Amino acid sequence: MTGRRTGGAGERVDRDPAGTRPVGRPCVQQPVAAAVGEWLRRYAAPDTPVVVACSGGADSLALALGTVGIVEPGLLSAVTVDHQLQPGSAERAVAVATQLHEIGYDTVRIERVEVGTDGGPESAARTARYGALAPAPGSRAVVLLGHTADDQAETVLLGLARGSGPRSIAGMTPWRPPWGRPLLELRRADTERACAAAGLTFWTDPHNADPRFTRVRLRREVLPLLEDVLGGGVGPALSRTARLLAEDLQALDQLAVRLLAEVWQAGGGIDVTALAGHPVALRRRALRTWAEAIGAGALTYAHLHRLDTLVTQTRGSGAVRLTGAVDAVRTGRTLSAVPVG
Repeated sequence: MTGRRTGGAGERVDRDPAGTRPVGRPCVQQPVAAAVGEWLRRYAAPDTPVVVACSGGADSLALALGTVGIVEPGLLSAVTVDHQLQPGSAERAVAVATQLHEIGYDTVRIERVEVGTDGGPESAARTARYGALAPAPGSRAVVLLGHTADDQAETVLLGLARGSGPRSIAGMTPWRPPWGRPLLELRRADTERACAAAGLTFWTDPHNADPRFTRVRLRREVLPLLEDVLGGGVGPALSRTARLLAEDLQALDQLAVRLLAEVWQAGGGIDVTALAGHPVALRRRALRTWAEAIGAGALTYAHLHRLDTLVTQTRGSGAVRLTGAVDAVRTGRTLSAVPVG
């Protein structure tokens, strides 16, 4: 069972009937506001609707605070998700919505979701949450998330453990439509200080101390041990590694697109002889993009390895079964897509 929305378009929590705005606004502390402003200048047009996802924790509450006053009020809204996993979650969601109104949000939605079981509790909750936060089809809105450098460090460690390659180790990106992450260069301590300076009380999720969850053990056991053994600075170093890898991946992806254009034949196949002489990192990126274009689904490392072997073998023919009911078939110098069945 996968997560799904249960609240339709979401419950809107409006201001009090008199429609009064709070007197003044809590001061926004640097560097959170600066990070939000820089992200918006880099990735969003001035008239882009902005939705802030806020759980009431320090990171997302600081993000919400830092966005008020930067985005035009008519373009700004917030969403809080009630996962219904803990007693009192509905009351907590209303309290978060009220807090958001108090710092200057006119429009706040509560999305109630049912969390399934696919992929384990963490993955299922994430699937349900992102489904609730996603803008409606055709919307131009961006959704800002409060992930920090500490979250990035945990993501990098998880990627290393899975052995799923540099794309996984590169972690979360600042912008992957519709998701924006302005705080990836900041620490959790920065967001807590911003909330304290503004006089805001943030919520501490009990799940963040539950050792049943992998990220909790990384945060509370693995990273402190690494900091102790390696002499500190591990979290920022992992986050910096992710940023550098992301930059390298972007360059390789652009080169692979150019390579694919050079070897793509008129009938939709690939000239394997022209492709085979290029570095494996470019070949496999080109092959992944080509596979997506011919209707294949997500490819595993094994798929790409077999495809690459089919391209680089000196001669002959062969086929690789891909996902999405399609085969990649080599005949002579051409790699073509053949529907299964």
